[in-house]
Amino acid sequence: MVAVLEDDCFATGPERIRADEALRLLRARLNCIVDVETVPLGAACGRILAQDLVAERNIPNADNSAVDGYALRAADLAEGGEIRLPVVMRVAAGDPPPGLLQVGAVARIFTGAPMPEGADCVVMQEDVMADDDHVIIPHGLRAGANRRLAGEDLKKGEVALRAGSVLRPQHIGLAAALGHAQLRVFAPLHIALFSSGDELCEPGGPLAPGGAFDVNRYLLSALLGDRGVIVSDLGILPDNPRKVHSALRVAARQNHVVMTSGGASVGDEDHIVRAVSDLGALHFWSIAVKPGRPLAFGRLGDAVFIGLPGNPVAAMVCFLMFVRPVLRLLGGGSWCEPRGYALRADFDFTKKPGRLEWLRGSVVDSPDGQTVVRRFARQGSGIITGLTASDGLIELRENVTRVAQGELVKFIPFTELGVV
Repeated sequence: MVAVLEDDCFATGPERIRADEALRLLRARLNCIVDVETVPLGAACGRILAQDLVAERNIPNADNSAVDGYALRAADLAEGGEIRLPVVMRVAAGDPPPGLLQVGAVARIFTGAPMPEGADCVVMQEDVMADDDHVIIPHGLRAGANRRLAGEDLKKGEVALRAGSVLRPQHIGLAAALGHAQLRVFAPLHIALFSSGDELCEPGGPLAPGGAFDVNRYLLSALLGDRGVIVSDLGILPDNPRKVHSALRVAARQNHVVMTSGGASVGDEDHIVRAVSDLGALHFWSIAVKPGRPLAFGRLGDAVFIGLPGNPVAAMVCFLMFVRPVLRLLGGGSWCEPRGYALRADFDFTKKPGRLEWLRGSVVDSPDGQTVVRRFARQGSGIITGLTASDGLIELRENVTRVAQGELVKFIPFTELGVV
């Protein structure tokens, strides 16, 4: 690891804090805790770039043609009519620079081929008439037409991509255009994932009386799956203090982050609280949000501990809004904030003041053809279909107490939160 967290990096006062204050504290106090490594370009997608990519040459490296046609000087064109000019050279993509184009002549040229010296425009081949070794060029072509300038994409010395960027397919293409066969990236975060509670059963097995199938471990593992991390699914923690203590201790030695869901309150059977406190430090963040409850952040030795709520909707929403940016920072990336969009509400709603609420909702077309956002009818933290039937989250700030149909609300699509 390249950094160790401070003992009190998650500490706050006992009072409940706003969501934006919690995010501000997390952003200010956390840092990268992984090393840097070099990987082949083909293996870099999804990883976090560890150093700026700087253009070592112009892209494109020379003026070139954007079309198949004929390169010429705009000054040679006739005013008010067409002109017949001789073809004196042929230039294809991959050819060396062809040298000077004589005045009053044209060069046969193909897409991507370097422009002859002196030529400043290209006429498309379908716009001319060929006549033996001459072409007839119509009136109206201007200087710069169909010509791509050297460095118009990137100039030598320009930063093409900043460190901390998550590499997507388009970034891999950019790196290839810059000539990179390898990239320096941050090593992946190793994340241990547990669920907690004797009532949980593995999907595919029998369901015990009074039990429930484990949703969160599979939900969170899927959310983590495309983020350039390595997830160790360590199963269900039983309601046994000794086993919880042992499992967390071992997981902390082998991973950068230990993440649990459920079992992090102060009930008699919630042993995670005591185990984390014994092995490191635990801080509850009482955040004024719904869905959710106090999130647990802390340390297990050098590992970061994150305790998520047990209800699946609360676990997913808290992961997306709080844990996702935390993991990005810990893994060397830049802080990520989702973009929201103002849309008309297709519902009426009343809420308590003083807390931020994220409702599940979808973008729909109203009868009059307007794009609006509709609230999913059942908003309980255990209603998993509220996630599957929705496109994203409707954010209602702390000072909002009522939403009337037709009012503007902020909508955050799941795609803005990395859920595709």
